[in-house]
Amino acid sequence: MITKRIIPCLDVKDGRVVKGVNFKGLSDVNSPVELAQYYSSSGADELVFYDITASSEGRKLFTDILCESARKVFIPLTVGGGINTLDDFERVLGCGADKVSVNSGAIKNPQLIEDAAKRYGSQCVVLSADVKRVDNEFRVFAKGGREDTGIEAIGWIKRGVDSGAGEIVLNSIDTDGVKQGFDLEMLQAVCDVVSVPVIASGGAGKIEDFITLFKRLPKVDAGLAASVFHFGEIDIRDLKKTMLEQGIPARIC
Repeated sequence: MITKRIIPCLDVKDGRVVKGVNFKGLSDVNSPVELAQYYSSSGADELVFYDITASSEGRKLFTDILCESARKVFIPLTVGGGINTLDDFERVLGCGADKVSVNSGAIKNPQLIEDAAKRYGSQCVVLSADVKRVDNEFRVFAKGGREDTGIEAIGWIKRGVDSGAGEIVLNSIDTDGVKQGFDLEMLQAVCDVVSVPVIASGGAGKIEDFITLFKRLPKVDAGLAASVFHFGEIDIRDLKKTMLEQGIPARIC
């Protein structure tokens, strides 16, 4: 049986890891390289880095951080933020990333997904979607969750997979940072239309939230979280031990 992955997320702004609630009110957390090393030694299966400012200066700084992290961390790294062209894919893969996450760049140019999948393989292309309920439908948001695109989310995600995305990260803006559990309804809607791995993001507050996620939605491949790991509210080893006790496959290092 395929193990369920536990993935810490590092939102990087101006060289530091930050975290907010509902994508707002960002606060400083720690050095991304130090956190990456900590999670690598604490049993994380993968790491996700997001350059949430994606300014030209930020991307240069983020490149330095990524290169240093890749030298010191030996679990898969996914990188996103400011990915708009194949050159951006080339840049972050060249710095040591294993996968590249596209979000706003794919909204502006949906062809980017297909072009990247053809050049690098679907396994390298992750479609990340920031989704919020608007007028009784799931709506895609861009620019770090600040801009309503008007795009219906489930159809958009299916289109991305059909174009070659090999993995989906579903970020629920409604539950982000609230710590009341993952957005099971939204996740189920995505799992119903795609066959690639789906990563749940937004809402984890305690170990039981991950247990509920994997038991209620066995098609979900991974749980991603930030603040509960950053602030020590959930220990990854304790989480995986509980998963195994509950019959949920997990990798123990």
